[in-house]
Amino acid sequence: MKEIKKAERRNTTGQVVTRLREDDTAKMAVIPLSYHFVGIGGCGMSGLAQVLAQKGHQITGSDTQSSEVTEKLERAGIRVNIGHKAEAVPRDVDCVVVSAAVPEDNPEWLQAQEQGVRVYKYAQMLGKLSRQMSTLAVAGTHGKSTTSGWLAYVLQQAGMEPSFVIGAEVGQLGGGSGAGKGKHIVVEACEYDRSFLNLRPRVGAILNIERDHLDYYQDINDILSAFGEFAGLISEDGLLVANGDDDNVVRALSLAGRQDAGGTTGWRDASGTAGRQVAGGTASGPTRCEYFSLEDKGDWQVRNLRFEAGQGCFDLIYRGIRLESVKLTLAGVHNVANALAVAAMARSVGVSIEQICVGLEGFTGADRRMSYKGNVQGVVVLDDYAHHPTEIQTTLEAIAAKYCRSERPGRLWCVFQPHQHSRTRFFLSEFASSFRWADIVLLPDIYFVRESEQLRREVNAGQLADRINENGGEARYVGELDNIVETLVREVQVGDVVVTMGAGDVWKVADELICRLG
Repeated sequence: MKEIKKAERRNTTGQVVTRLREDDTAKMAVIPLSYHFVGIGGCGMSGLAQVLAQKGHQITGSDTQSSEVTEKLERAGIRVNIGHKAEAVPRDVDCVVVSAAVPEDNPEWLQAQEQGVRVYKYAQMLGKLSRQMSTLAVAGTHGKSTTSGWLAYVLQQAGMEPSFVIGAEVGQLGGGSGAGKGKHIVVEACEYDRSFLNLRPRVGAILNIERDHLDYYQDINDILSAFGEFAGLISEDGLLVANGDDDNVVRALSLAGRQDAGGTTGWRDASGTAGRQVAGGTASGPTRCEYFSLEDKGDWQVRNLRFEAGQGCFDLIYRGIRLESVKLTLAGVHNVANALAVAAMARSVGVSIEQICVGLEGFTGADRRMSYKGNVQGVVVLDDYAHHPTEIQTTLEAIAAKYCRSERPGRLWCVFQPHQHSRTRFFLSEFASSFRWADIVLLPDIYFVRESEQLRREVNAGQLADRINENGGEARYVGELDNIVETLVREVQVGDVVVTMGAGDVWKVADELICRLG
């Protein structure tokens, strides 16, 4: 197989950023190849493997343990080895694809090098696939999984049979990934490690931009630069969908300085005026940009917005024209904004307004996004993935609006597991002020991932509990997840709502609590 040339540079923190240059992907499109996936049980990896299998390629894989995902792959005819060993790599394999979690000393990675086989990271291979299909990519600091899942659902309900690779399980789609027979693929575009710069979308969305992943990015300017690059990778005949209410999004596009639909240099801003001028003429990227807004700043807007039990009801507006009335199943004002992004992206690939609205109303959400786990002895138990201060505040507000109304005067318990010591240290003040909608916050130890022992010693969950209390909240550092379950079993009362929250394994508390209360 042709060797892929790579573009290598360093970001502002000095880390090497490697991604594929435009390469000859025609061979991948017309000649069946064989791929071996190391870590195939992951949500993205399994989805990518299924899509390639659907396109006629031979797929094998391996993972550390058996799971529902690996069993599903086996049923689809994909051979999966449990455990990582050199002999799992087929002798005649064309390419090996590794997940981000696989280290370079993995025996299968080493075997691939021994055989002279090209090794791709997941993001690189997804980028290659994006060149072969009509790719719709959803980027942003928050809301990527919900919005990409929602978009895939709308396309599926419209009969387009899309493929999709999403970072969360979506029950209505049969999982977090799938291979359809249509020409479109919906992907979640992750900004960590600048992974999304491997993609070549036809339609791309930027939902919002905030500081995050500060273990990789230096500051907000570094982040804005990356999102601006992402916008420039959308095909010239494609569409960028952007949040006109988010100053950072507008700033990122202004800094990117792309071509406006009217022919002037620079993106249109949300009011339709040209953005920053670019010396030397036209930049790369799409010629069209549509903004969505809840504040009358965009092409896609809402009017008569109201909330019934936390769920948004509104008139859908496009360029001043009322299209339909919509009542969402999902709660929270943030999901009204997400719905506008879905509508804009779906309309751009030919879905009718009627079909879009049916899909907007029918979507029930992604796993671990305000997921309802049960009501046991009068206690509602929820689970959510929020791990950034903005996500926490937004989600707790939506939960309070939906579940903690006057007819249900119980307390809102939040079991928050901080994710990464570095994120906790960077956002300690912001975290401390994010829990005002919760009556009681219980904190286990920080979930440890990809960090040094020194960072682990510098910050702990007890410090976060102290800061929350200093801000007028009620927080307790409890430590072990088992101890949190015991605390809840002792203290929850009829009418209370409990939400487990975080990107680690805090969901186990919700499952165990339901068992214990039942």
